[in-house]
Amino acid sequence: MAYQFRRRDLLAATGLALAAGTSTIIRPQAAMAVPGQANADRAWNEAAHILRRVQPPTFPNRDFDITAFGAVADGVTDCTAAIRSAISACHDAGGGRVMVPAGTYSTGAVHLLSDVNLHLAAGATLAFSRDPAAYLPVVYTRYEGIELWNYSALVYAYGARNVAITGSGVLDGRADAEHWWDWTGGPPPNEGPDKTTLASMAADGVPVAERVFGEGHYLRPNLIQLYSCQNVLIEGVTVRDSPMWNIHPVLCQNVTIRSVTVDSPRGPNNDGIDPESCTDVVIQDCRISTGDDCIALKAGKDADGRRVNVPCQNVVVLGCEMADGNGGVTFGSETTGGIRNIFVRDCRMSSPRLKRAIRLKSNPQRGGTIEKIYIHRVNIGVGRDVAVEMVLNYANVTTGDYHPDVHDIVLSQVTAASTPQAFTLLGNDGHPLRDIRLHACRFDGVTRPNLVRDVDGLALDQVWVNGSRIDT
Repeated sequence: MAYQFRRRDLLAATGLALAAGTSTIIRPQAAMAVPGQANADRAWNEAAHILRRVQPPTFPNRDFDITAFGAVADGVTDCTAAIRSAISACHDAGGGRVMVPAGTYSTGAVHLLSDVNLHLAAGATLAFSRDPAAYLPVVYTRYEGIELWNYSALVYAYGARNVAITGSGVLDGRADAEHWWDWTGGPPPNEGPDKTTLASMAADGVPVAERVFGEGHYLRPNLIQLYSCQNVLIEGVTVRDSPMWNIHPVLCQNVTIRSVTVDSPRGPNNDGIDPESCTDVVIQDCRISTGDDCIALKAGKDADGRRVNVPCQNVVVLGCEMADGNGGVTFGSETTGGIRNIFVRDCRMSSPRLKRAIRLKSNPQRGGTIEKIYIHRVNIGVGRDVAVEMVLNYANVTTGDYHPDVHDIVLSQVTAASTPQAFTLLGNDGHPLRDIRLHACRFDGVTRPNLVRDVDGLALDQVWVNGSRIDT
């Protein structure tokens, strides 16, 4: 990887030139100071506290080889029952590792239990069934920020403590244009009617127990979804070609995702890593290439997001590499429960198919407070569209009763070698983006003017575009 940034580097750092001085923006009727050196220093001290607090789970020194329970590495035999038996035995014994040796194992849904580390050895592949029936019965889950009962994720856990997926093997979702991805559009049947029905149920307050989809419906599952779990580790594995989002922890606490490769650049809505309504998350040294957002921070959507009302908070992203995607690190579009205390540092993003590097997207139907976002030393090579985008008119929605409150965002030492646009910052009339600071940033290869509308407290401090300084 281009960066080998370690926890100890940040833990040793207190105020590493995040901002220089305090800038002031003059509004038509008032003057307002934008967060400067002291605030930034305190913020990165908080990031260091998160890194100390987030610790991966440990497991007893016991191994349960899936082949001892009947799994066959021929890529044909259905190993679902054997894998589940090994997981149950491991859990019942008080925990340990469920070993997947080298070879290809065909399987349906894998359900993890507390104190189980699913470990894929070098050369091991879990090849997931393309038959939707392999992910029944339905489980409690979320689909695009709304709770329901639906197909199980390919790897799923609910309410587990001390759970892990580790090793250097592969979890292959095997989705393609004829399996799962064809549910997104084109001739019926597809997900459109089900998405509309689910959104209406949530808006009307239909209890989650009555929002039952699954068989006969077309809402795709995630590859990995850990729901309401504590003490989570995902490390070393490669995930590819998910039906939908690849790695999706929901309502989890104490999550470590490190040295993971997400190789899923072709599919629709197949985000890489999406912590949703989670607290205390570290994402480190991951490589991500997707057909949608690489890392997306989420917090529930619309009426259901207000019902659950749990933020995504205290997240540190370190030393990751992003290639293809709609966004490198994004916030939203599911922002309803709020997103705060997010720290992104020492990441590299580059691809002619990377549309935006840093992106915040919401609208007046989503709502939520997005605050205390700190992004430092992000190196953007080639980008397709814009380096930094913050828009509150996502999906062309400009009116509603739940305007997002977006404020206190600091980007420092963000550089782009070649993007058509440096930044787009669009608030809403009467509900602006507030207190946005760019410090010591450089954008080159820019061919389009920046867009700034409905922003209060924009500070450009040592910002260069195509070699010209544009400070406010």
